[in-house]
Amino acid sequence: MLFCVYTKDLNKKKMKKSYCPIDTFINSIKGKRKGTIILHLFQGNKRYSELVRLIPDISERMITKQLKELEKDSLINRTVFPEVPPRVEYSLTELGKEIHPVLKGMYKGGILFERNIDGLEN
Repeated sequence: MLFCVYTKDLNKKKMKKSYCPIDTFINSIKGKRKGTIILHLFQGNKRYSELVRLIPDISERMITKQLKELEKDSLINRTVFPEVPPRVEYSLTELGKEIHPVLKGMYKGGILFERNIDGLEN
């Protein structure tokens, strides 16, 4: 039986396969707005300030943390341009692009659940 193991190494998060591939996937994308970040980046490369504007309900510190984790999991690329002031741009890796259909399905599933919640509240 396999399980997920996270090391506390500051430079790398080492993920192992879970017993179930669904858990492996969820462990990679769980976090405050990681799925939302990936969906925004699927629409095109974004600068940090653009992502902050697009996701106003979490702090800049949290966005930075999530971006670093997504980069360590090889889902996004971070490109620093040698300019003054420095410009940083985020884009999806091939792996990040490949999971788009799954996230889009989760988005649609979320809409179904929200409709159900709205129906229960009325």
